[in-house]
Amino acid sequence: MILYGLKTCDTCRKALKSLPDARFVDVRAEGVPEAVLRAAFDQFGKDLLNTRSTTWRGLDESERARDPLELLTDHPTLMKRPLIDAEGTLHLGWGPQVRAGLGVD
Repeated sequence: MILYGLKTCDTCRKALKSLPDARFVDVRAEGVPEAVLRAAFDQFGKDLLNTRSTTWRGLDESERARDPLELLTDHPTLMKRPLIDAEGTLHLGWGPQVRAGLGVD
């Protein structure tokens, strides 16, 4: 299992604490592999973009209008977190449905 997130994100820390065997990938330092990002976008669409983030607020309108995949490639911190790859099944966030899907209380 791979957890993509930010080491400074409280939600990612909670998820990692509940998933101690997960490999953590800091998207700021390492980014997200293109194939994973594309699969996540195909599954979650624009919900993958965190439009409440500081990074999003710092973008001008022309930047915000760009293709979401290009934006996420250039600014991986725009991704909602965490993105969890559980043996090919992707989960976004750390809500009750995600925790239940992963068998975590």
